[in-house]
Amino acid sequence: MENLVDSKNLTLSVIIPVYNSEPILPELIARLTNSLTTISTDYEIILVNDGSCDNSWKVIAELTKKYEKVRGFNLMRNYGQHNALLCGIRSAKFEIIVTIDDDLQHPPEEIPRLLAKLDEGFNVVYGAPEKEKHSFFRNIASQMTKIILQNAMGADTARHLSAFRVFHTYLREGFEDYQGSFVSIDVLLTWATSKFTHIYVKHNPRTVGQTNYTIRKLIAHAFNMITGFSTLPLQLASIMGFSFTFLGLIILIYVIARYIYLGGSVPGFPFIAGSIAIFSGAQLFTLGIIGEYLARIYTRTLNRPPYKILLKTEAKDDEK
Repeated sequence: MENLVDSKNLTLSVIIPVYNSEPILPELIARLTNSLTTISTDYEIILVNDGSCDNSWKVIAELTKKYEKVRGFNLMRNYGQHNALLCGIRSAKFEIIVTIDDDLQHPPEEIPRLLAKLDEGFNVVYGAPEKEKHSFFRNIASQMTKIILQNAMGADTARHLSAFRVFHTYLREGFEDYQGSFVSIDVLLTWATSKFTHIYVKHNPRTVGQTNYTIRKLIAHAFNMITGFSTLPLQLASIMGFSFTFLGLIILIYVIARYIYLGGSVPGFPFIAGSIAIFSGAQLFTLGIIGEYLARIYTRTLNRPPYKILLKTEAKDDEK
C-alpha cells in the first residue's frame, strides 16, 4: 500500500473501546499492526475494556503479551463508549490519536488517508462511511443523532461524525479538567478546536456478533449530549412559552371581541377543553426540559467520575 504520510517523526496512539468483542480482537490487532508498521515505528494500541460480559479482558491480556505495542485498561463497569475513549485519550503517550471501533467495520488500512488529511492543517479528521452497513432504522436513528449533535456541537461537520477519527493529542488539554459522567468526545473536541473536516472511507459490514449501539442507545446518547452540552432545549422551551402566550392573547382578544360585537361568550366545551389541554401540555413539556437540566446539575454535584480503571496491562506487565 502506498505510504500517504511522512512517517519520519510520526507517533501514533490508537484507542479502541472494547465491549463483548472477544472473537474479533485478535484479527483486529493483527490488521492494525500490519497497517501501523507501514506508517511509523513509534505507535501504541490502547484497548479499553468497557465492562464486557465475555472474555474480552482475558483476550486483551493475552494480546499485550504477544504484541509489545499493545496496552490494556479494564474499567470497573460499563461506562459507555465515549467514557472508555476518554480513558484512552488521557492515557495516550504519542502526538496523534486515532480512535476506531472494535468490530472491524472501520478498515485499519484507511488510517493513512486520515493522517494525510490531518497533515493539510486540520486538527480533527473523521472517517465518514461511504455507505453505512446498518439496518434501515439504525441508519435513520444515526442520521437523526448527527443532526441533534450538530446543534450541540455548533459545527457543520457533525453531519459526518464517525467513531473513526484522528486528531492531535494536545487537543485533550482543552478538556483536561472535565469530570462529568456524561461524555461526548466530539463535543469535547469542539472545546479545543474548530478545525474539523472529514473524508469518506470504506465501511465494512459486521462479520462477527451484532452491534451494541442499538437505536435506543443512539437516541439516549443524542438526548444526553443535547441536554448535557447545549442550551438549545431551554431556548426551545422559551420560544414555546412565548408562542403559547401569544396564542392565548389572540384567543382572549377573540373572546372579548365576540362578546362586544355578538354578545354572549364563546359556546362549546370542546373549545375550552382543547385550549386547556394545549396549554397544559406545553407547560408540562417545558417543566420536563427544566427538570432534565436540574437532573444534570444534581448528577454533577455527586462528582461521579467518567470512568474508573480496575486493572491495566501491557508488555512485560504481569498484572492481570
